[in-house]
Amino acid sequence: MRELKIFDKAVNVKRLLMCLYVFLAGLLVADFFIAKHGHFPWEGAPEFYAAYGFLCYLVLIVLAKALRRIIKRREDYYD
Repeated sequence: MRELKIFDKAVNVKRLLMCLYVFLAGLLVADFFIAKHGHFPWEGAPEFYAAYGFLCYLVLIVLAKALRRIIKRREDYYD
């Protein structure tokens, strides 16, 4: 099987990231033109779901780091 080496060049990675940023910016702009039908008033705020998703992501990372301190084992635990 042949390897895909297109991402070995920094230029291609930068292009891919630029395409990703343009796509995400387009989604943020499109959010202003899409009608929302939420159950609560704050769900109609612009970019609410983007902010909510980002906040949940941050909370998940913080909780994972705290949980790691609780369940972490010594390096030679299984020896």
